[in-house]
Amino acid sequence: QVHLVESGGGLVQAGGSLRLSCAASGRTFSSYTMGWFRQAPGKVREFVASIKRSTWITYYTDSVRGRFTISRDNAKNTVYLQMNSLKPEDTAVYYCAAEDSKVPGTRVTDFGAWGQGTQVTVSS
Repeated sequence: QVHLVESGGGLVQAGGSLRLSCAASGRTFSSYTMGWFRQAPGKVREFVASIKRSTWITYYTDSVRGRFTISRDNAKNTVYLQMNSLKPEDTAVYYCAAEDSKVPGTRVTDFGAWGQGTQVTVSS
């Protein structure tokens, strides 16, 4: 089972940027589809972005497309989420997720491994 550790969260003003990182344990990182999800207080966990394991095709939820970029570095066992033009509504705990089976990669139920989350707060 892969172990995931997120970092890079924090407090930023609206319009600012943050880069989240998710470091994965194990030697088969390249075989995992990786995803980022977020959960705001009182809301369900929602899909943000994902990157497929072999094609590196990326997917984004509509509200972040054009502002966020997901990328991966298989040599470093790390997936990133570059977040630009942040808005107060982006405030949430952001979770990294991994799955080594063939899945669409856009649903919470697609992923079997999760990190502990990192808080992102965007002030207006």
